[in-house]
Amino acid sequence: MKLSIGGTLKLAFRPWAEGLENIPAEGPAILASNHLSFSDSFFFPAMVDRKVTFIAKAEYFTSPGVKGKLTAAFFRGVGQLPVDRSGGRAAGEAAVRSGVGVIESGELFGIYPEGTRSPDGRLYRGKPGVARIALATGAPVIPVAMIDTEKIQPPGKVIPKLMRPGMRIGRPLDFSRYHGMESDRFILRSVTDEIMYEIMKLSGQEYVDVYANVAKRQLAEAAKRRKDEEKAAAGAESARRAEGERGAGGAGETGAPGDSGA
Repeated sequence: MKLSIGGTLKLAFRPWAEGLENIPAEGPAILASNHLSFSDSFFFPAMVDRKVTFIAKAEYFTSPGVKGKLTAAFFRGVGQLPVDRSGGRAAGEAAVRSGVGVIESGELFGIYPEGTRSPDGRLYRGKPGVARIALATGAPVIPVAMIDTEKIQPPGKVIPKLMRPGMRIGRPLDFSRYHGMESDRFILRSVTDEIMYEIMKLSGQEYVDVYANVAKRQLAEAAKRRKDEEKAAAGAESARRAEGERGAGGAGETGAPGDSGA
């Protein structure tokens, strides 16, 4: 991937990166990043010399058709791990186990703490899975900020726009003082919030203390309400016009006083 797709991406888009020296040359670490676009999954690993293993939703591996097969081949080729996200809490447990396994193998584990892509470019509340992996393994957490990838390929767009995306990598965060406390939800929230704060500083994004999936649902519901209101308003306007036309037709049929004598 780095030699073929990665090389093509670097040649075409000329991405820039700051802080690559913060990623260890060997040994395990957790790379925690914001998530702006599907293209993050291409630019992120392309700009890091070492292999980065992410967890990816199972749909990327099971979609039908030629596009589905190509997508599955890509994610398998770059070593991504499929996780079924439809199982609620069980899906979260599977994601944590996958992350712990990667770290215990001495590799780099990449994770998007927001859990899904940002619906509007803002940074949303992190889920505690990243903290659980960090506290269970003692691995350092390296905050990462992807820059402008949402402008290259916004949600729903297939053809990317040629422009320079960026990547800022912060200094490793050490949470070894909390090692073994991954069952304490207050500690998990504190660690997660600290990670998200560092990502916010690197990215310059506005922070929203709401989960991204909740924000997506709220935005979808608001869009549906607007559509229903517009449809209702259009229907009312159509009814008013029809009523007006009926009224005008009725007046024409009666005629003016005196016309019949003439």
